[in-house]
Amino acid sequence: MNTSPQELTIRCGFEFAYDATAWTPAILTVQPRLDPWQRKVREQMTFLPSTSVYVYEDAHGNIVQRFSLPPGRTTIRHDVFIGVPTTTDDHWLIDQPVPVQDVPPQLLRYTLPSRYCDSDRLMTFANQQFGDYADGLPRVQAICDWVHNHIQYRWGSGSPYTTASEILAQGYGVCRDFAHLAVALSRCFNVPTRYVTGYVPDVACWDPGSPMDFHAYMQVYVGHRWYTFDARFNEPRRGRINIACGLDAVDGAFSTLFGPAFLSSFFVWAYQVDPAVVNLGDPIDMSKRLDGTPTLRFSAA
Repeated sequence: MNTSPQELTIRCGFEFAYDATAWTPAILTVQPRLDPWQRKVREQMTFLPSTSVYVYEDAHGNIVQRFSLPPGRTTIRHDVFIGVPTTTDDHWLIDQPVPVQDVPPQLLRYTLPSRYCDSDRLMTFANQQFGDYADGLPRVQAICDWVHNHIQYRWGSGSPYTTASEILAQGYGVCRDFAHLAVALSRCFNVPTRYVTGYVPDVACWDPGSPMDFHAYMQVYVGHRWYTFDARFNEPRRGRINIACGLDAVDGAFSTLFGPAFLSSFFVWAYQVDPAVVNLGDPIDMSKRLDGTPTLRFSAA
């Protein structure tokens, strides 16, 4: 994606602190994916105390960092400027369903049940509720509409054990639960669908006032390309930054620890800035944000 006057700059990142009682192997999946729709402008990442980090791409194309936490506290900070287009998620949305026999072999796994997206348990409900919709985007949108309207969002209700079918039964959850249920229902109709984590800043919409966090949504493979759908907000957004994708939240976890360590502090940011005014490493100063209102604003440059 080429830089243009219509490109927005999103500053996103986090600061985590981990406390370990012994050397603990760990992996992080927090760096934005290599994607033509998001251009990395500047980036800083620090580990305190410093540690050796091995970086690789996993089977889903996510950028993963592998390292070990020493005993005591380790603080990890990531700050990045990403250039994104002003267009919304539904830009160039073309409804061309891909028959399952034409799905590329490497994408067939995204049509199958997984640990949290237990689509095999939802087949009867899915066909009764959505079977009359046209294949492709109309059915996907109907699924997102239903999840958005029938599942209640409850902050703090998330559990690492709850599956999509259990969310359907209990009727509430957090963003990962909305995504898991929408993914599982879409897979019931052989639509390649992947779970996605990322940042969703409040570009051209009101700031709801809740603490910033990572977000979960989904992408469906239609017309031989991936399109984003978000059952939690259920409206096209601008400035979305994709971090990781996979079968479900197992592949999208921002950290995985293999020993006696725990997350002791957690701070996330994602907001639009003017790169001529704000620099990487500056304090997080929300008075300098360009988003948070319904008006789409641009940098002075």
